[in-house]
Amino acid sequence: MLHPATANIHETPRYDIAAYIMGSPDLSKVHELTTDNTAEVQAFLSIRPVHTVVMSSFIVDNGIESELNRGRFYGYRNEVGTLEGVALIGHSTLVEARSDEALRALATVARTSETPIHLIMSSGTAAEDFWQHMTNGLTQPRLKCTEALFDVAFPFAVKTTERQLKNADMSHLIAVAEAQAEVAFIECGVDPMLKDREGFLKRVARRIEQNRVFVVTDGDELVFKADIIAETSEVIYLEGVYVSEKYRGQGIGSECLSALTLQLLDRAEHICMLSNVDFTGAHKSFVKAGFRNTDHCTTLFV
Repeated sequence: MLHPATANIHETPRYDIAAYIMGSPDLSKVHELTTDNTAEVQAFLSIRPVHTVVMSSFIVDNGIESELNRGRFYGYRNEVGTLEGVALIGHSTLVEARSDEALRALATVARTSETPIHLIMSSGTAAEDFWQHMTNGLTQPRLKCTEALFDVAFPFAVKTTERQLKNADMSHLIAVAEAQAEVAFIECGVDPMLKDREGFLKRVARRIEQNRVFVVTDGDELVFKADIIAETSEVIYLEGVYVSEKYRGQGIGSECLSALTLQLLDRAEHICMLSNVDFTGAHKSFVKAGFRNTDHCTTLFV
């Protein structure tokens, strides 16, 4: 998202514990997914490609079984053995459940995750339901963010720019990492450069090596950046869209984002982003760049 000047901390609701007292789900229908399940899982996720692009991209980039996923993939099957839910349970817990039973079962498995859960994300209110089932409604997440989903596809109105958009290289590592850390701190109140500098720099460097970070510079100064977080043949998911403070309010963000979008639409049918619903200034820039708000998602920070 475009870096705003301030961010609001959301108040989390009080949960009705009695509403979540119910029988335990059938965990025999949940199993850890392996490489052998790749084609089936990809087919399941492809039904909603924009909403599941991050999980799909992890599978394409890393495989289902990989430490790079920072968690494990699980599936829930119905009585006839068909997948009804898939979740990556770990640092970033991502959920695509198509029945209440699947959501409850996957949430129950998440209680014993070996990888500490940092955030839970899903479309609509599924993340909140997942959290309540995982915790039996007894605790609240540290922070709840309702995020607007922005999407663009051809045709769209392209804004022109004379600025040169290029792939970041390792000479941009620190500037890109500091910009991304600034965005992350405003979003969730945690600065990854302070919490885990070495690990964070390693992840940013890998993204640069994958040619998934795009920058505009003025001499040695960073002007604009945006990262591809996830990519499939159908959808590219952008994150960390950032304009340096000196260059804000000049239309540079929308111009650079529009140029990047035009370039990326040669690689995928849709380009999408999530942005906190309170960041209305950023949203105006997204719309100027050709994006439309098509849905909402919820992210819970644990």
